[in-house]
Amino acid sequence: MIGHLDLPDQVRKDVLAVYGLIAEAESHAHGMPVDQIHFHEVGTMDAVADITGVCMLIHELAPDQVVASPVHVGCGQVRCAHGILPVPAPATAYILKDVPVYGGEIRGELCTPTGAALLKHFSAKFGSMPVMKISKIGYGMGKKEFERANCVRAMLGETEESKDGASELCCNLDDMTPEAIGYAQEKLMEEGALDVYTVSIGMKKNRPGVMLVCMCKMADKEKMVRLLFRHTTTLGVREYDCARYTLKREIKAVETPYGTVHIKESSGWDVKRQKPEYEDLARIAREKGISLTDAMKLVQTYL
Repeated sequence: MIGHLDLPDQVRKDVLAVYGLIAEAESHAHGMPVDQIHFHEVGTMDAVADITGVCMLIHELAPDQVVASPVHVGCGQVRCAHGILPVPAPATAYILKDVPVYGGEIRGELCTPTGAALLKHFSAKFGSMPVMKISKIGYGMGKKEFERANCVRAMLGETEESKDGASELCCNLDDMTPEAIGYAQEKLMEEGALDVYTVSIGMKKNRPGVMLVCMCKMADKEKMVRLLFRHTTTLGVREYDCARYTLKREIKAVETPYGTVHIKESSGWDVKRQKPEYEDLARIAREKGISLTDAMKLVQTYL
């Protein structure tokens, strides 16, 4: 249904990811494989337009992160294609697993599978509004009449400049081959580590060893610890939580006579800089039979 639309690749991926969450929830609710699921209300044209529109708007706003308040699901019952169901509906409840939710006195469905899937896909975390300087505010008003205002509010703003938390996980290794350590590093990076590196160390019995360090988001600590135990021979992992200051980063594609070159842009803290991706420079260097430095000079005018 969206195949003919002129959408950016990221928007298309987001739309499919949101529907993937809904399909998984419907599959669980019906006890059927995903490929046998039939979308009812969420498969209508207006639902597709809603989801695609939100994905497009998020793409155009390009926020660094989306923080959502705990979700008010309502209470009572709701009538849908399957008859009368409790609030939240089974698919909605499944999608909202691991998300803070609450009911209340308002009788009715305040969160649908569509809304739940959009929140789950785009929200980096759920909780209180962070300290922020608000620049824009938007309201979306519902048509049903409740005892309280039936609206969703979104606020766009800036939080404390580029400061967040990170966890540093370390382990000492003296009985692994370089290939095995390299493989462990690759797996950690594939699963979302912020950075992985090694430091040469001296260990007991005068053995040369390696300290493997994995930096990750606080929310990914448990996953990374499991990966460290699975892919290394360590018997213990040390944890250090710290704050880190970062520059805002984004990658944009620039068309050049030498093909598409991806440019990494970073800004913040009164700093702004650009750098072509190594893989693109290496490709140009190989194709032209020139050095990496000369390849950099060729694309420099297009930055």
